Amino acid sequence: MEEKKIIINGHEAVDLGLSVKWATCNIGASNPEEYGDYFAFGETEPKVEYTEENYMLYGIPHGEAYIGIGKIISGTEYDAASKQWGDDWRMPTEEELYELLSFCSWQWMTINGVNGYKVIGPNGNSIFLPAAGTFNSEHNECGCYWTGAFSDEDCHWDAMCLQFDEFEFGHYISYAQPDEGLVIRPVTKLIDFGRRFSLYYKTNNKI
Repeated sequence: MEEKKIIINGHEAVDLGLSVKWATCNIGASNPEEYGDYFAFGETEPKVEYTEENYMLYGIPHGEAYIGIGKIISGTEYDAASKQWGDDWRMPTEEELYELLSFCSWQWMTINGVNGYKVIGPNGNSIFLPAAGTFNSEHNECGCYWTGAFSDEDCHWDAMCLQFDEFEFGHYISYAQPDEGLVIRPVTKLIDFGRRFSLYYKTNNKI
């Protein structure tokens, strides 16, 4: 029997068996393999170019600027997912990205000429993350996806992201300059804390 689709505010979500549901498409995309729109960190509208000069926080000392919007922007007024898709969606947190990396299997594949990873959750359901690169970099070779978090290092002004490629490093947590244009794969607002605890407990990890 085919599983019923989960539609939230007109956008499809998939239950991967993690603490939140993940969208099937990037913001601005109609199909899983489409790149969608690119966003600077903390901005909620796509642009035609991404530079320090047109970044909304450019010109303010980095420490003051980034503290001003908070270390965590997921679910806030600076969250492009919430602004574009409604309050039931948001950018993933560091913990939710960790779940995706730690509790899912990743398979590099090509769909309609677009490279990326099929990410298979503990329950067997999956999503496809296209190798969208950054706005200013080569596409179809690597993926760079924003989370809703800045670096937790006081001297580190970059924002946290998911990065992946087919060869050298696979898939991992990294950082990018906040004025760069990256894509976003939203998650649902509600968190299943019982499921999150169960996932971490099984692997003897702590949240």
